[in-house]
Amino acid sequence: MLALRLPPEIEKRLDDLARRTGRSKSFYAREAILKHIEDLEDIFLAERRLKRGAARVSLEELEREFHDELRDGA
Repeated sequence: MLALRLPPEIEKRLDDLARRTGRSKSFYAREAILKHIEDLEDIFLAERRLKRGAARVSLEELEREFHDELRDGA
């Protein structure tokens, strides 16, 4: 069970959306969390790595490594 407080303007938007669609506010809160939790986890991990001084890897390096692994069947 989760209880949270939202700013009044967000609460109103959520109320309006739920009313217009016939879905519950909980449905939309759950959907928002499920869609964004992975991004939040990634941000946390990136910030932690930066604080520890871990090596940085560019997107190009990751893509190249991923492509090589796929090609090699790893």
